[in-house]
Amino acid sequence: MQLIRVLGLSSYPVEAAATRFRLAQFVEPLSQLGIELNLSPFLQRDQFLGMYRPGGALRKLPGLTRPLLDRFGLIAGARKFDLIFVQREAMFFGPGIFEFLYRAVGRVPMVLDLDDATYVSYVSPSYGKLGSYFKFFGKTDKLVRASRAVTCGNRFIAQHVESLGVRAVVIPTVVSTDAFHPVDRANKTPVLGWIGTHSTFPFLESLFPVLERLATKHHFELKIVGSGKTEITLKGIRVVNVPWELHKEIGHFQSIDIGLYPMTLSDSANQEWLQGKSGFKAIQYMAVGIPFVMSPVGVATEIGESGVTHFNAEGSDDWYTRLEQLLSDEELCSRMGNAGRRHSLDNFTIQRQAELLAKTLKEACRQN
Repeated sequence: MQLIRVLGLSSYPVEAAATRFRLAQFVEPLSQLGIELNLSPFLQRDQFLGMYRPGGALRKLPGLTRPLLDRFGLIAGARKFDLIFVQREAMFFGPGIFEFLYRAVGRVPMVLDLDDATYVSYVSPSYGKLGSYFKFFGKTDKLVRASRAVTCGNRFIAQHVESLGVRAVVIPTVVSTDAFHPVDRANKTPVLGWIGTHSTFPFLESLFPVLERLATKHHFELKIVGSGKTEITLKGIRVVNVPWELHKEIGHFQSIDIGLYPMTLSDSANQEWLQGKSGFKAIQYMAVGIPFVMSPVGVATEIGESGVTHFNAEGSDDWYTRLEQLLSDEELCSRMGNAGRRHSLDNFTIQRQAELLAKTLKEACRQN
């Protein structure tokens, strides 16, 4: 078998979910299929974690000097590879200059990976209009047109790619079902949980009135991971608010009894942007075998089986009813969790997606 060498470019290190689950976890499976995937993130761990700490954007600019020099230094090395595989973009700001230089100097084709609708403009929740200006939202479509194929997190992104005349391959974001697995939980009080980022925390905030109303009838704990907030208080609810840490991620999912996955329209999340979401949190909940309630938005309506693996909920009353059902019925929770785990094993394994990814990368290399 001829070995194919692929340069995997990303803006962020493995601490970012997109890099971890769209690139890094495929390194070993792809190696068994004749593909050597070499990862090159723009930011390293400390730089990435510092990007969203309090402090002005201008104060953080000097820290980008080293990553920029490293990207320029990689230009000559691009000749060693048979293919460039870009997760969203090689650099999280500015035009696609490095994608162009690596292809031009190395004379190698490119495959793009889109797990989000990065072609949809929005106002940055962290840096406002200044951050949005430097995102160069038109860059994504240019990268799509320059690619031999685009791997897409869902069919809505794939439809956009195909509208630009480029081949799209749907590869959902998945987790290792060996690592993400069910455990016996011994929570004395039911734990409702949400794990996300500072940018998606407003989705959870929209549920706070529902949760406070629910707390007047049911006793439960709310676990929040990755909100970016130092203190969160809700009437009648014990809130466990902790920062996200890579080595604790799986344990956090396994500690939850009922998962929350709300998605709502906002200034930074319009309808088209929400349709681009991969429904990944639902896949993580199912892998660890817990029931969850989810907003039926975009591809989320097609993940799992509503009423069997989870509940869909629209509007405050619907969310209240569905969560109350789960809090009132342990047997229902167990049945849904088991169904979700089976669905995960049948549809969302790494090996299944790795084989599709390998096929896509090899076909891109074979094209003249």
